[in-house]
Amino acid sequence: MTHNARQHFRASAKQKLREEDAGDHAFSSRAANPELSKSKGKALDIKRTDALIKRISALQNMLYAQRKQKVLLVLQGMDTSGKDGTVRAMFSGVSPMGVSAAAFKAPTDEELAHDYLWRVHQHVPVKGQIAIFNRSHYEDVLITKVQGMIDDKECKRRYAQIRDFERMLAETGTVIVKVFLHISKEEQRERLQERLDDPDKQWKFAPTDIEQRKKWDEYQRAYEQAIRETDRPHAPWYIVPANSKTHRNLVIASLLLETLEGMELSFPPPHPDLSSFTVV
Repeated sequence: MTHNARQHFRASAKQKLREEDAGDHAFSSRAANPELSKSKGKALDIKRTDALIKRISALQNMLYAQRKQKVLLVLQGMDTSGKDGTVRAMFSGVSPMGVSAAAFKAPTDEELAHDYLWRVHQHVPVKGQIAIFNRSHYEDVLITKVQGMIDDKECKRRYAQIRDFERMLAETGTVIVKVFLHISKEEQRERLQERLDDPDKQWKFAPTDIEQRKKWDEYQRAYEQAIRETDRPHAPWYIVPANSKTHRNLVIASLLLETLEGMELSFPPPHPDLSSFTVV
């Protein structure tokens, strides 16, 4: 089953985040064959995702060996949207040699003493590497805007700075993939409640999650604006339905594989001077 994930899930010029779209399952096996049971469809989708990840791993090995290009995967989304789960699912079968991951929490005093992009720039990928941002520089036009830390004028200035920052990364060999993990408000409620109900998951819960949830609509509008302001051909945004974890992983694996396949990766050519060597 072949899809064009980059085309299907690309953010639109006037992107609106609708609750019903969070449950979209266009890439699922059941969408292609509605007669499949839920359990059978889920099993098939997991199998398909595993096959995609194996292909991603092979291409990542070429990327690492070639040491010419870089990939930056940005993951954004509301609390419980699956950023951590996506990282585990996508890269558990990929060599850690050519992968790095950075999670951007509340900035430290040292980070606050610099410009807001300072801490981000330290974690961009090097040649041959895939870097994953679990949250990113977009926190500085999202939570800061919704919480009233910056005004509209400063937010607009930061959009321009982010566009310049991402253009610089692209012009120096970084292929950028930005993903918004789109869950519904009801799905978030269920996941937060699950964390509360399970003692082994309560460490994931913070009282501030409830306070942030009260500003759900404000965050949705802030995300819409950020996506519209910073979506560019060299730094595209993709809106990935994330109510289903299985479908979410299938879509992101498809996006990442299509991205790597479009980079014309290959192993370096054999060195002619080595043809005379023999290992004894």
